[in-house]
Amino acid sequence: MSDQPAGFTFDGRPVALRPGQSVAAALTESGHRPFRITAKAEKRGMFCGMGVCQDCLVTVNGVPNQRACMTPAQDGMQVATQVAFAALAEQPEPKAGEGRQIAPDVLVIGAGAGGLNAAIAAAGSGASVVVLDERKVSGGQYYKQAAGAAPLLDEQQQEGASLIASAVSAGVEILSEVEVWGVFEGLLVMAQHQGAALIARPRTLIVATGAYERPRMVPGWTLPGVMTTGAAQTLWRSYRTLPGKRVVIAGSGPLNLQVAMELSRGGADVVMVSEAARSPYRQPLTAARMAAAGPRLAARGLAMSLGLRQRGVRVSYQTSLTRIAEVENGLKASFTDGQGRQIDHVVDAVCMNDGFEPQNEILRLLGAEMTYDAGFGHLRCQRDLTMQTTVPQLYAIGDCAGLGGAPAAGVEGTIAGLAAASHCLNAPLPDLQELHARLAAHRRFQARLWAMHDIAPRDLSEQVDDLVVCRCEEVSLGELRTALGTAPGHAGTVKRATRAGMGRCQGRYCGPVTARLVADRDNRPVEDRSFYAPRVPIKPVSIAAILAAQEMLDGND
Repeated sequence: MSDQPAGFTFDGRPVALRPGQSVAAALTESGHRPFRITAKAEKRGMFCGMGVCQDCLVTVNGVPNQRACMTPAQDGMQVATQVAFAALAEQPEPKAGEGRQIAPDVLVIGAGAGGLNAAIAAAGSGASVVVLDERKVSGGQYYKQAAGAAPLLDEQQQEGASLIASAVSAGVEILSEVEVWGVFEGLLVMAQHQGAALIARPRTLIVATGAYERPRMVPGWTLPGVMTTGAAQTLWRSYRTLPGKRVVIAGSGPLNLQVAMELSRGGADVVMVSEAARSPYRQPLTAARMAAAGPRLAARGLAMSLGLRQRGVRVSYQTSLTRIAEVENGLKASFTDGQGRQIDHVVDAVCMNDGFEPQNEILRLLGAEMTYDAGFGHLRCQRDLTMQTTVPQLYAIGDCAGLGGAPAAGVEGTIAGLAAASHCLNAPLPDLQELHARLAAHRRFQARLWAMHDIAPRDLSEQVDDLVVCRCEEVSLGELRTALGTAPGHAGTVKRATRAGMGRCQGRYCGPVTARLVADRDNRPVEDRSFYAPRVPIKPVSIAAILAAQEMLDGND
């Protein structure tokens, strides 16, 4: 056995590697921030940390367009900065015979709190259940399991590990590293599993794809070293990698406080947490209502706030991030507090969470009806008491149906799993009264928790024209404003005029902004059809994979 330490190269330079790390985690730990160069010669790095933004692309062993955050690092890899319009490398085309077709009673997409509970409930009722998970390790964004053999950090990770073990014990088949790229009428699901085609024709489909974080769009938000708070949490909880030595966290919501505590305990210098809302002590009635709805969770939140204070982490309320600039020794993050004063910090990483956007592309492609929640600034899926959508045998649970939190997602999953199994087995539906009571309690707490924060969509009317809104196609706010003056009143026409939303992430960040800009201009409410229409493939996938899936379908005819 070689005594040489594990590692790979990045642009020819050695990068150390610890077992289980992703390429993005290893590069970040080695101090590398930029991963790719855009068509306009701008640098990009890891941003979302969950495969949504497509900004962390690198070339691995000569193959371009690999997401560093989703690619396990391996000893001896040759990784290179992704250049704009990278030449495509020849790759072996997957053959239909190498693929797989499945037809379970219940198919669950997503292995987080909702998906795992749904799978356990359905399998426990006697249904055959398969779970498709994009990540290598199940658990979703809430449980965030550690990669490799790292010990569990806390009770939250332990709960996730127990849930995964329960699903396996119940006979659930969990397929990891699955990229679902298409869904079609009749609950036909097309995916790629570890390079081979995967086609699923379930009797019932439960979508538990969660949500991704809404950024604070300010000048500099696309710079390498700027990432979502969840991405920083993934680096630490999954890979024991800090996003940087000196960190600021900005936005609004409880996740920012939790991650600030975790990073501080991990050795990071969290110089400030900026919270756009008022301090809980300045809204005592709202805080009291929240505590009454969930005393245990409220106590945990209070303990976290006190713990941050003891660690010297400053939480600055009514303070908002206004600009990020690249400087010689890092990033300069500028803030404005409630008195209008400017606060500057030079750091290695800027983490932001300003709310959430549901990952609802699968639901919308299948025709599930949505309503716009103006308070949260996102779409909510219409569901009945069993979590079934307006499409028969299609269920939506957790944050993909509208932000509700992990505890509520878990209960929704159990309800949907029982209902789906009942349909497949033609069995009576169990009494759901106790589950609905628990769900109502979780929703009541969540409503009062979010009332204390400021996660409504931001007004960009005062922002400068050169603010980048579409990360992928590098479309500015000024270009969107110009298109609004010439294009008819729909986000789709603005998209065609500017290319905003035509990039690899398919408008997941710029789409909601464009929809609101169009609605504001026309003085009408935002609705489902205000958004960019979802399209197949949902996620970038090779043409070879699509052709292989088509060959498999043709072979069935």
